[in-house]
Amino acid sequence: MSDKLQLEGPLTPGLCLIFDMDGVIWDSNPIHRLAWTAFNQRYGLETTEQMQQRMYGRRNDEIVRDFFGDGLTPLEVERRGATKEELYRDMVRDRIEELLVPGIRQFLESHRSVPMALATNGERANVDFLLDGAGLRSYFRAVVDGEQVRQPKPSPEIYLRAAELLKTEPANCIVFEDSQSGVEAARAAGMRVVLLCTTHGNLPGASLCVDNFESGLLLEWLAEQARSV
Repeated sequence: MSDKLQLEGPLTPGLCLIFDMDGVIWDSNPIHRLAWTAFNQRYGLETTEQMQQRMYGRRNDEIVRDFFGDGLTPLEVERRGATKEELYRDMVRDRIEELLVPGIRQFLESHRSVPMALATNGERANVDFLLDGAGLRSYFRAVVDGEQVRQPKPSPEIYLRAAELLKTEPANCIVFEDSQSGVEAARAAGMRVVLLCTTHGNLPGASLCVDNFESGLLLEWLAEQARSV
């Protein structure tokens, strides 16, 4: 597809873009897998592939309770989740740029005038780590993390909150996701979904599946959505 295919200026006055973080902004899930494996070993817990698959798209408190059972106090659940994320950040500290999904920086820059938000089940410390470490914070008019909602994805709460902060209707939002829980959350919020195939292949409910943000198909599809609003 020609490099000349670009969307200049706002897609439309009412169209907004909302991005998940892990697996969308950067391809970090392989490192999360390594971090969970190393962290669980501290407690003598073997991390199976089934456990890793259940981890994708979930908030830390859910993952910790899934892996270690419901007998932990809320404080211990929080402590274990935070400790794992510290380990994860140590693993990625010198790899931020290489882990960015191809084309994301250019895509954000070329759509800077379009209202954009970040909405992730991830912890605030991880959000700050990426946005500040990669210099991406200025692109997002709103940021919603997993600590700001009562119900994480697949509840639509996080995406509805992002739309509210962008002052737009959910039907005018296009969400970029990589997990089943994220796709379900966006669809439940009444939004269209573009799936980044970094973590899975195509998933039910996605309107479009692309490998990365360099896809000419993505730009064509976005142009079609703009014309339909």
